[in-house]
Amino acid sequence: MEQIGFFFNQTRCTGCYACIVACKDWHDIPAGPASWIKISAVEKGKFPDVYLGYLFTTCFHCGDPLCLKACPVQAITKGLEDGIVVVNTDSCIGGEECKFACLKACPYKVPQFGTESNPKMQKCDLCKDRLAEGKMPICIAACPLRALDVAPLDQFMAKYGNMRKAEGFKYIKRVNPSIVFRPKD
Repeated sequence: MEQIGFFFNQTRCTGCYACIVACKDWHDIPAGPASWIKISAVEKGKFPDVYLGYLFTTCFHCGDPLCLKACPVQAITKGLEDGIVVVNTDSCIGGEECKFACLKACPYKVPQFGTESNPKMQKCDLCKDRLAEGKMPICIAACPLRALDVAPLDQFMAKYGNMRKAEGFKYIKRVNPSIVFRPKD
C-alpha cells in the first residue's frame, strides 16, 4: 500500500483560512460548527522573544485510525491502495446513536458533526474525486502560499525528511498520522 499523506510547511502558513473556505464550498458544508479543516494560531513566548505560527489540522488518514475501530457499524474504512480513511455517511448511524464513538476515539478530534438531530459523521476524504481526476485536493489548490501538499508519504519523507513534529502538534506514534512537517522555528 502506498500511504497518501499531507506535507505542511508551517513557515509559509499565514492563517488566511483559504483552505477552509475552499473545502467548505467544494463539499457544500453548511455554515456552522462542522469544518473538515481547522487552522489554529500557536502563540508563545514573551516580548521580545515571541512566536506566532499556525497549525493545519484535518483528518491525517492515520496508519492505524482509531476512529475506524470505534465505529460500531463499520461505516469508516481505510483504502487498501492509498490509505485514505473515508466514512460512508449512508452507513453511519449518527453521532447521538453511537454516542460519538469515532470522535471520542480520535486523538486529533477530527470527526465532524452538523447541528441536525443525530448528525452523521463527516470528515476530509482527501478529495478522492479530484485525486481520481489527477487534480490536487481543493485545500492544496486554494492555498495561496503553497503551505500544503498531498502525495505518497514516502515521497515527502525522501524530500523533506521524517519530521513528524511541529509547534502545536503532538505526534502520536500509535496512530501514525500521515503528515510530514516543515516546522517554524
